Amino acid sequence: MEDSQLKEIAARLERAERERVAIDPPAASARLSVADAYRIQMINVERRLTAGRRIVGGKVGLTSAAMQKMMGVNEPDFGHLFDDMILESGSECRTDAMLLPRVEPEIAFVLSRELHGPGVTREDVLAATKYVTPALEIIDTRIRDWKITLADTIADNASSGRVVLGTQKTPPRQYDLASIAMKLEKNGALVEEGVGSAVLGHPAEPVAWLANKLAEFSQSLAAGSIVIPGALCRALPVAAGDVIVASFGPLGSVGVRFV
Repeated sequence: MEDSQLKEIAARLERAERERVAIDPPAASARLSVADAYRIQMINVERRLTAGRRIVGGKVGLTSAAMQKMMGVNEPDFGHLFDDMILESGSECRTDAMLLPRVEPEIAFVLSRELHGPGVTREDVLAATKYVTPALEIIDTRIRDWKITLADTIADNASSGRVVLGTQKTPPRQYDLASIAMKLEKNGALVEEGVGSAVLGHPAEPVAWLANKLAEFSQSLAAGSIVIPGALCRALPVAAGDVIVASFGPLGSVGVRFV
């Protein structure tokens, strides 16, 4: 696709996020390839950096077999996390700053040193991780009614919104992260459960995939990066007034209130 078309779609997505007005799926009319979609994402990444925002990590999506089957793909996708996306556990998230928020519980990794692909393995990730902590990814879409294809979500920075980080910091090898059980509560009621192995068999695997995938774009995961490797259960729709808490056993818990 021509650069001018990619820039036009990127501008539409940026405007939709800024003005909080959803747009029709770009892929439906433009027939975007995955490569085109990543080029659109990178255009808006550069736009955000120019505006003064700072990359603090990355997110991996489509890490469960069920989601990959639903989207007709055989590998995950990724997006970038920026400094103004990060919230602390117990804080409030404004729904009027978003369009169609949903919540996903994840085990976040915080790196102590750079990970640069190709060839990064799960063991490399564990060795390079300073600590893991409970997280809630608040995904959002600039596409009307969540009617997205793979290309749509990639172009839209993998439907990124906010990330709520827990306060408990656990060494990555202290527990078998694949066996960590998660319980998700909405307004005090248990609504979902999951386990660490839901994401490519082990939460460190998507982090390794991301480091290797970023190498294709001449990027790496810097020391200090926050990486969220994918949801342990389905995404949960939320609205103002909802309180969400995810508990990860020995890793602790994380919560957020929507206002």
